[in-house]
Amino acid sequence: MIYWILIDFAVCLVVMAISGFIIPQILLIAFRKNLFDDTDPRKIHKGFVPRLGGIAFFPSILFSIMLMLGIGRLFSSELINDVLPASFTAFCFIICGVIILYLVGIADDLIGVKYRAKFIAQILAAALVVTGGIYMNNLHGFLGFHTFPLAVSIALTILLVVFITNAINLIDGIDGLASGLSAIACAFYGYVFFRVGLYIYSMLAFATLGTLIPFFYYNVFGNVDKHRKIFMGDTGALTIGLILSALCIRITHIEDVHHAVNMGVVAFAPLLIPCFDVVRVYLHRLKAHKSPFMPDKTHIHHKLLALGIHQRMAMPIIIAASFILTALNYWLSIYINITLLFAMDLIVWLICNTLLSRAIRRREIKLCTKLYE
Repeated sequence: MIYWILIDFAVCLVVMAISGFIIPQILLIAFRKNLFDDTDPRKIHKGFVPRLGGIAFFPSILFSIMLMLGIGRLFSSELINDVLPASFTAFCFIICGVIILYLVGIADDLIGVKYRAKFIAQILAAALVVTGGIYMNNLHGFLGFHTFPLAVSIALTILLVVFITNAINLIDGIDGLASGLSAIACAFYGYVFFRVGLYIYSMLAFATLGTLIPFFYYNVFGNVDKHRKIFMGDTGALTIGLILSALCIRITHIEDVHHAVNMGVVAFAPLLIPCFDVVRVYLHRLKAHKSPFMPDKTHIHHKLLALGIHQRMAMPIIIAASFILTALNYWLSIYINITLLFAMDLIVWLICNTLLSRAIRRREIKLCTKLYE
């Protein structure tokens, strides 16, 4: 086990080093070629900021994992051979799916891709994940369901992969939010996989965490005037979204009898905020007779900004909430039925959003009153 701790730590460090090297090169190219994210009334950022940071993600992740596996085979082939056969097929298909979304993301960030084409690419990537043997075959008692027919499992998996991938993409509205939430999920998933001995998946989780750390630095603390700020764009969001969705669904295959935690809760707890938010936003758009695929300013981070909270404060508030929600769900899943726990999460989410909406209305009324005085 100590060897795998060192390997996971090394993977994370190698990815951080590679991403930390690549991102400044991307910034240099972007400013030389005038490749910037367009500004509009819906967006918060000012100035010229490239949205190509996600280009660094996939090569860094793949290189670091292959490097560590190669070194492991050279110096301790038994260590790698013991865990590789059980996970290698699924890992290969996950990588194939990531390649598809990575290329689509690059095309979207450079020239734009219609959302229908992105959906088709996401469905194809999800189908590859399923082909690798990762599919939602157990709800762990949610709504009374456990296992169900293969056809239902495949359809549900494709739906979940597309849904989670888009949830990560759509939550990317302020600096550090998507990367911060994803980093929490990666660290949590890496811990879970490591604890149950699924070391290939823990490597993937910690490698993904490693590439998010330097990006987070440039995204949050980078200076626009000094050309040091960057966004992940669709390339990064789609890449991270697919990896997280595959890891999430793979966790549902685990039966953790020893600790008695519900793996259905463990799988989805780190993704509750982006998933709840995208459902609420879609329903809000439909209620307003708007296309659910047209962007607006109704996400949870937009609500905090509407209260006058700076994005530098809104981001850690949401990330802290996700961390607390994940930890509480992990602990409470030992004692509370998964359906009841999900209902409690949903009620808390609805109450928080209702309170935020009321606070925003009160603030708007006060501002209008002051304006007419």
